[in-house]
Amino acid sequence: MADSNKVSGIKKFLAWLKHSPKHPTWVILLIGTLGGVIMWGGLNTGMEYTNHTEFCISCHTMSEPYEDLKKTVHFSNRAGVSVGCPDCHVASSKEPWDYARKLTMKVFAAKDIIGEITGVIDTPEKFEAHRLEMAKRVWKKMKETDSKECRNCHKFDRMDTTKQKERSVTKHEGAVEDGKTCIDCHKGIAHKAVHTQLTAEEIEKEGL
Repeated sequence: MADSNKVSGIKKFLAWLKHSPKHPTWVILLIGTLGGVIMWGGLNTGMEYTNHTEFCISCHTMSEPYEDLKKTVHFSNRAGVSVGCPDCHVASSKEPWDYARKLTMKVFAAKDIIGEITGVIDTPEKFEAHRLEMAKRVWKKMKETDSKECRNCHKFDRMDTTKQKERSVTKHEGAVEDGKTCIDCHKGIAHKAVHTQLTAEEIEKEGL
């Protein structure tokens, strides 16, 4: 009964809008505001729903790289700090105001969904065949953003070098001086180390 009254009320309101010769400014503003809130709320809800590891691995081909992650220090470590898919693949996950970046990464990730649907990477064997190609795209994107994904958690100026190995300190100091970014040296730390398949020529050509 309550639902039918609600529907009837909406119909009456729409009929009034249709037949009223002139609507007050406040009515137009109210409708525009409500429409905007509904659209923004729907978009934001969808964005947040797809920004969880559980959603990412609902495609069975994504479960393969997730199993890789579970074997690394980024998943299980003495501090108990663990990352999921969006922490590394959506750089704005810790910066909610960077909405444009989040949208861009969602579009970027859509290519994998299309690959799943069209059968390009819908089996573990096919996924493996395209893994290096997909990794190159991610490395390139991270290099373009100065490894923003890594810098959500890791920052050069916050590193306690007294707790690092001498080799690490030297490497990090050299990286700062040479203008290098995290992904230049830290490929294969969360997933299968496919960067070992790169030739010296590929590394130089693609700046990887």
